[in-house]
Amino acid sequence: MQDLKAKAGVVIDNCQKELHKLGDEIWQNPELCYEEHSAHRLLTAFLEEKGFSVERAYTGLSTAFRATFGSGKPNVCVICEYDALPGIGHACGHNLIAEAGVAAGLGLKAALESIGEGAGRVTVLGTPAEEGGGGKVALIENGAFEDVDVAMMVHPFPCNIVIQKTASYAGYSATYLGKASHAAAFPWEGINALDAAVMAYNSVSVLRQQMKPTWRVHCVILEGGVKPNIIPERSVVSYVVRAPTSSERNTLAERVKACFEAAATATGCKVELKEVGYAYDDLFPNESLAKLYAKNLEGLGADFSYTGDPTGASTDMGNVSYAVPSIHPMFKIGSGEEMNHSRDFTAVANTPQAHAQSILYAKAMAHTGIDLLVGEGTLEAVKKAFDQEV
Repeated sequence: MQDLKAKAGVVIDNCQKELHKLGDEIWQNPELCYEEHSAHRLLTAFLEEKGFSVERAYTGLSTAFRATFGSGKPNVCVICEYDALPGIGHACGHNLIAEAGVAAGLGLKAALESIGEGAGRVTVLGTPAEEGGGGKVALIENGAFEDVDVAMMVHPFPCNIVIQKTASYAGYSATYLGKASHAAAFPWEGINALDAAVMAYNSVSVLRQQMKPTWRVHCVILEGGVKPNIIPERSVVSYVVRAPTSSERNTLAERVKACFEAAATATGCKVELKEVGYAYDDLFPNESLAKLYAKNLEGLGADFSYTGDPTGASTDMGNVSYAVPSIHPMFKIGSGEEMNHSRDFTAVANTPQAHAQSILYAKAMAHTGIDLLVGEGTLEAVKKAFDQEV
C-alpha cells in the first residue's frame, strides 16, 4: 500500500506546474455559478489529455463534468468546484478546490494503473454553482452519485481542519407590491412597498435578540423604488436563513416569514414569498473516512486540528454527505487573518503557498482513496459508519 501511495505522490509532484497553472487560470478568469464555461473547458481538456474518460455537460448541466478511470468497485469520487463570487472573484478559493480535485484524481489513477484491471474506479466530478446555485444538489437529483461509494473534497480556509461542520441553508425572496403615487402631492394615495421592505428588515434585526447563537439570517434589499418623488410600488428583498440542522433552519424560516408577512399587513402591501434555488443540508462528515484522511495527512507531515468550531457558512457538499460517505477538510491559505468571501482571501487564493497547500491536501485525498481501494475491510467500515450515523 505504501508503494502505491508513494507512486501517487510522485505523479502529483511531477504534474505540479500544470496543476498550478490550472488553478491560476481559473483564478484569473472568475466565472459565476452555472457560467463556468472557461473552467469547464480547461479542466475537461486537461483530464482527457491525462487519460480520463470525460463526460462534458454531465447529467444535462452545461458546466458539470465527470472524468473517470478504471473499472469495478469501489468508485472513489473526488470533487472539483470552480465558480467565483460576484464582484470579488475567487474569494472562496474554488480555483484551489479544482486544482486539488484534479491532483487527487491523477494520484488515484496512477495507483489504479499499478493495481490492475477491475480494482476500482476514480471519478473526478466537476460540480458547478456551489455559491448559491446548488450544483451538487442538482447532480444528486440527476443520479450522479448513485454509483459513488465515497466522496471527498478539500476547501481553503483560514486554518487546517479535518472535520468542520457547516450550517443548513435556504434562500428566499420577498416581493412587496404597493401603489405608486406622487410622494409630495398625493402621498396618502400611495402604498409604500419600500416601507414594507424596511419594516421587514428591521423586524428581522429585532428577532435576532431571540435567535439562538448558531442561527443566522442575512438580508439585502434588491429593489426599493425608482425615484424619490414616486411612492415605491414594488420592492424586493433577498434573504438567507441558516441553522446547524435542517430542522432548526425550518423553525427559524417560519419565524422570519412572520416578519415579512407582518410588514405587508402593517403597510397594506401584498407580499409574495418564495424559496430561491436549492436548500443546503448541514455537512455531516463520515467519522471513519475522516480518521483515515487525518492519518494520511499526518503521514505527509501536515499540521492540523482534527475538529474545529462549527461555522455558520454552508455548502451543497452537505447534501452529498447525506447521500454517500463524505469528507470536506479545510486547508489553510494565507496568514490565517484573511477570511473567506473577502478581497483579502481572493488575493491569497493564488499564491505559491496556497497552491502548495492544495497539493498537500490533494495527496492526502489520493492516499485515503488508496486505503479504500486496497485496505481490507476499510470501505466496509466507512459504509457501516455511514449507515449508523446518517
